[in-house]
Amino acid sequence: MSASPPRVELTHAATELLQKLRAAHGPLMFHQSGGCCDGSAPMCYPEGEFRTGGSDVLLESLTVDGISEPIGFWMSKSQYEAWRHTRLIVDVVEGRGGGFSLEAPEGVRFLIRSRMLGT
Repeated sequence: MSASPPRVELTHAATELLQKLRAAHGPLMFHQSGGCCDGSAPMCYPEGEFRTGGSDVLLESLTVDGISEPIGFWMSKSQYEAWRHTRLIVDVVEGRGGGFSLEAPEGVRFLIRSRMLGT
């Protein structure tokens, strides 16, 4: 039996940025924004700064080279229902993203690219 594909993947650029953010801020977490102020960007926070609960789903505990602890990637249950058939690929692009996410001062922002599971 083959292992199921990861629900969340990181590009090389995202991995490098997370290594830098981890060195500056300590353990990290993601919460996939559902819109509103920050669009639908993945928001990166110091671990535990964004409070998750029963209305959130942990999609993946990401293992990142050079970071000892996994980085949790969370999403609201309601958004997960709409996106449950997709694999999320976290990438980095130039430009200012959400003001609440740790990468904002770096002049870049995290961005989600997606593929249907099984492709």
